[in-house]
Amino acid sequence: MRDTTTLYQHGTLAMLVAGLFEGTLPLGELLEHGDTGIGTADCLDGEMVIVDGQAYKVQGSGTVVPLTPDTKVPFASVHFMDAQEQRSVVGVTDEQLKQQIQTEMKMDNVFVGLRIDGTFSHMHTRAVNKQERPFPNLTAATRVQPEFNADQVSGTVVGYFAPHLFQGATVGGFHWHFINTTRNFGGHILDFTIDQAEISVQVLENLVQHLPINNTEFRAKNLDLKTLSDDINEAEH
Repeated sequence: MRDTTTLYQHGTLAMLVAGLFEGTLPLGELLEHGDTGIGTADCLDGEMVIVDGQAYKVQGSGTVVPLTPDTKVPFASVHFMDAQEQRSVVGVTDEQLKQQIQTEMKMDNVFVGLRIDGTFSHMHTRAVNKQERPFPNLTAATRVQPEFNADQVSGTVVGYFAPHLFQGATVGGFHWHFINTTRNFGGHILDFTIDQAEISVQVLENLVQHLPINNTEFRAKNLDLKTLSDDINEAEH
């Protein structure tokens, strides 16, 4: 039976900030816990988006690649989609949409899964290039990130709102990725404008945090908590 109340997360964003990019969980195991989600692949190789149980990776080149179950991920969040609320929207920007749903749903202190299907008059994304050892930290890796733009593109936004209390475990606030209908354009969203779309919203009452306890680098790494939030904000926005 599918658990539609739980957000399952492997790894933490703080690990990526510190440069722990090695994949530590096979995608096949991740998908046992959800059919919808976002993340990244081994060596911080691109932006991962999971739609209807299929995972895709948007590479730094812009190429979109379907992922196989043996692909390993260092960080990803998934849930089983079962929308509690759906609404139609026309002609809004990402910032307008964020303010609208956050205010109306009073969701500052809850985890929310979001899916948006429709046509976007503009979509602006980026994708991180695959990193090589010795790995840099996340801010260094994302300071050089290819950006992509598309107009009148149809596709799906997948992402989450997380309480700012959980900044470090994940991204506090909104974090979402995009994949187009023809599966040849996408990435981590920088901004967008919706032409017309259907939004599915799902409040998630449980968080399962799965850690790579058998990874020696993770076990030994000391995190700089003083700069963590600033580093996340620079890398993710």
